[in-house]
Amino acid sequence: MTIHIVKLCVGADSVEDLAEWQIGQIKRAKKEKRDLRPHCGTRMWPKRAADVLAGGSLYWVIKGVVSVRQRIVAIDRVTDDHGQRCGLYLDTHLARTVPQPRRAFQGWRYLEPKDAPADLGETQGGADLPEHLRRQLVELGAW
Repeated sequence: MTIHIVKLCVGADSVEDLAEWQIGQIKRAKKEKRDLRPHCGTRMWPKRAADVLAGGSLYWVIKGVVSVRQRIVAIDRVTDDHGQRCGLYLDTHLARTVPQPRRAFQGWRYLEPKDAPADLGETQGGADLPEHLRRQLVELGAW
């Protein structure tokens, strides 16, 4: 059974910030001859790793709103500035989602597929709006 993960994107103000950070991550990995997939290090290892790898995505919360997701392609150890941790390796494609407000929390949480926001597409409208306007609409309760 597929399960997703939701996590705060600390330090990013927008989806573009996240994309730039991951591009830099890939460039550093190239120099160091490491795995070129973007990844996110986390302290806790998912107990439901098999369910996450069965089509799960990492839903990023940016400035209090779930804004984008990336498919999780592997879970393995990663060494970063915090030492050796669980690494969520991600697909490079950033799929914008229908904005969904989310309060701050530490670490990550499982996200049931029925509770996950849909990908932002033509049918929902708003795909052509700048991210800051989508965020303001969510804050006003208009989305």
